[in-house]
Amino acid sequence: MCSSSSAERSANQVRRSSPRSASHALEQHIRGRKIVQSTGDAWRDVEAQIFRRAQREDEVLVPAVAEPMLVWVMSGEATVEEREPDGDWRGGLVKAGSFYLTETDTPYLMRWQAAPEQPFEVMHLYLRLELVNRAALSMGLNASRLRMRDVSGARDMLISGILTGLADELQAPHEASPMFVKGMIESLTIHLLRHYAERDTATGRKPAQLPAWKLRKALEHMNAHLAEPFDLDQLADLCGMSRFHFSRAFHNTMGQSPSRWFILRRIEQAKEMLRDTDKQIIEIAMGVGYDSPSHFAKVFRSETGLSPKQYRTT
Repeated sequence: MCSSSSAERSANQVRRSSPRSASHALEQHIRGRKIVQSTGDAWRDVEAQIFRRAQREDEVLVPAVAEPMLVWVMSGEATVEEREPDGDWRGGLVKAGSFYLTETDTPYLMRWQAAPEQPFEVMHLYLRLELVNRAALSMGLNASRLRMRDVSGARDMLISGILTGLADELQAPHEASPMFVKGMIESLTIHLLRHYAERDTATGRKPAQLPAWKLRKALEHMNAHLAEPFDLDQLADLCGMSRFHFSRAFHNTMGQSPSRWFILRRIEQAKEMLRDTDKQIIEIAMGVGYDSPSHFAKVFRSETGLSPKQYRTT
């Protein structure tokens, strides 16, 4: 996915940023308050976060992930449903101790309604591919022929026990112990390979996807330049890719083109400004890159079914 001229630089960035960048990319899609974030040497093989999620989420796009991702419910209960972009909603009630596991090649949609009695808190854990490869090798397995099964709302006492220990270490006032964290992470990875991995039966080449650090870089750049014209060439250059390969990989990862994501993000920003500020509509239009208020109103209505003025007063 990298151009040959930037392969060495890209490899170094992947080692430094993945899977951390995957988590940052996902953060931009799911509302919630981050309670704690893993930092330091102890966590170099994984990315760990704890979130308090919104009580209700009607629909959120979860990007494809290159690394195995584990989501564990720490507190509360909720009805959680998932679906493919053209599929039906499926899911059910999950409680503290339930977990989700994915290593999906395609983005999907998720929604939930949490019970009000307790905060709905979850832990996200991203396993670095090098960690999975090492664990598989120690078991005499070829990681390139395996992938984690998609698991939704299951319960596993060993997983809960290990993640409880990791959560305690993550939130402790002292610096995390590399030896302690490494032991738990390696034990968890071996357990997942033993019980939740399957032979990858996919034939042919997998669809091109953006590595996590490239996705983060592209999303952060677009978010920082919403008031400027969309520039596909600049995004491709940032990732060391051609226009064609960047666009295709972005679409495979996010389920939509870069320009479509950019437009929708502009509209989301405009909605936030209409709700939370007293700025005039023309100011908001210019703030998200539309010099013409009429053009802004047309795009806004196309995406929301309402004019900016109607949205503000509803």
